[in-house]
Order: sequence, then structure tokens, then C-alpha cells
Amino acid sequence: MSVKKKQEIEFRYYEIPQGEQVLALLGKDWNRPYGQDADKQHFHNLLEIGYCIEGDGEMVFDEKIVPYQPGMLTIIPKNFPHTTNSRLNTNSYWEYIFLNPEDILKDLYPDNRLFAQKITELVNKKEQYYMEGENEELVVLVRMIMEECRNRKSYSVECIRGLLLSALMNIARHDTESGNRLERLQLKGGVHQISAALEYIEKKYMEEMKMEDLAEICSLSETHFRRLFTEYMNMTPVEYLNLIRVQQACELMMKSRYTMEEVAHHVGYTTISTFNRNFRKIIGTSPYQYKKSSGNYQSKLLNARVLTRKGW
Repeated sequence: MSVKKKQEIEFRYYEIPQGEQVLALLGKDWNRPYGQDADKQHFHNLLEIGYCIEGDGEMVFDEKIVPYQPGMLTIIPKNFPHTTNSRLNTNSYWEYIFLNPEDILKDLYPDNRLFAQKITELVNKKEQYYMEGENEELVVLVRMIMEECRNRKSYSVECIRGLLLSALMNIARHDTESGNRLERLQLKGGVHQISAALEYIEKKYMEEMKMEDLAEICSLSETHFRRLFTEYMNMTPVEYLNLIRVQQACELMMKSRYTMEEVAHHVGYTTISTFNRNFRKIIGTSPYQYKKSSGNYQSKLLNARVLTRKGW
């Protein structure tokens, strides 16, 4: 009996520019051939919203394949496997915005965290996609956000904030219980089995973590959790935690005047020696050298990708 070949998946880390609410990938640079291999999917640390301007092909959402054409809008939660495959030997033109709904909603609703959390959970619940002519209200909002990011007129930050709130509320209310055509996502294993741990690490990376607690979050035994995590992520839970901590440390060094000891403390390291050792292992240089010449090493962080093998 033949064994089903495991597919490859990438973790892609994206960083929102300082002072911005979204990372916008716009313009002709994104008119290109995409994918061509449905087996190679990826997931990332931010919510992705994409709009197809030209071209056709297939969107792969985990095990679901959906054809796309100009005018299609996609909303893909963080930690959700997917890829885009343009028609063979042709280009497609997509534009994207990446955002962190939790940060945006906490900022907009500082006195109502429960409401912000509820909307965040609905937005990140599953993928959504709309063909041309469907959910035109959301399409208009997304296109307006993209144009504000592209043109940078007066009060763009304020305009983008308002448009993002409207877009997130639109996404949240188009849940399966609302009666729309989207099917409920059936979790059949794969990276979803450890997604709760991934999200917990991203939120609580600065705190002390026990393996048994991460396993319990995923409703798995500690042994089974360790095996699955390493299989899907191609790294241990501790290695992934260090990756997230070092990524956050880089952002702190760019955006604050903390000492190295303070940076280490803020991202969860109890000793500077442990921080220095893990930083050098991941980035390839010391934290002090990174802070002096961050431009030389920023690409190493932003392009940090973990190639993993995954069974579907």
C-alpha cells in the first residue's frame, strides 16, 4: 500500500511598517506568475486580504480549490494554509493588504476588550472569498484602503482606520451562521491541530511557558503535541517560541530606546546571555550589531520562512 506523500508548507513572517496599520503590497510588482503547484501552501502571522485585478487560476484553501478571475476578493486568516496558482504560463495581477485585526480593534475599543475579542475571533474564524459582484460593499472598502495606501493624501491614517473598522465588521458578520454560501470549515488534522498553540505563543511569548500547557490548549497529550508540532513546523515548540521572541525583539530595537537587558526582559528572556545566544542563532549576528546596522539584517528577519512537511 503506497504512502501518501506529505505536502510542503511555509510559515511566512510579515511585519507592518512602523506607524502604519497595514502592510500594503500594491502595484505592478504583483503582476506575476503565481504558484503552479497546489501542493506547496503557506500560512502567515497576519490576516491577508487579496484582490484580483487581472488573470485567472486557482486559489487553494487547505483542501478546497476555488477558481479565481478578475474581481475576486479573498480574506485569509493567519495560520491558515493556502496558495495561489495562476493559469499555466500566464501572469495574474493581485494586490494585498496584511493586518492584525486584534491590534486594530483593541486600539479602537480600549474600554470594551470583550467586544474587540469577539470580533477578532469572527474575523479569524475561517477563509472567505467573493466573486465579482458579490459583497460589493466589502470590495469597495478594501479598494478604498488600497487607494489610500497608494496615494497617501491628507489624513490617510485616519481614513484607513475608519475603513478598516468597516471592513472588519463586514467580514465578521459574514459568518456561516448568517446563512451565506460559505461552507463551514471542517478541521481534519494538519496544522489546525496545533493552531491554538501557535496563536497562544504569538500572544503570550513574553511569559514563561510549559509544554504541558500548550498541549492542553490543543487537547493533545504532551508527547503527541511535541511530535505533531515538530512534524508540521519543522522545529520544536521551544524553537518556534524563540523565533517569535527574537522577531519581537527586533521590532522593539527598531521602535524603542530600551537597553538590551530591557528588550530581553520584554520578550520573555530572564538572562541576557540566553537572549544573545538565541538572537545570534536565528539572525546570525548579535543584538548589538543588529541595532547598529539593522538595515543589513532586516531582510533576514522579514524573510524568515520555516519550510515544513505536512500530511493532509
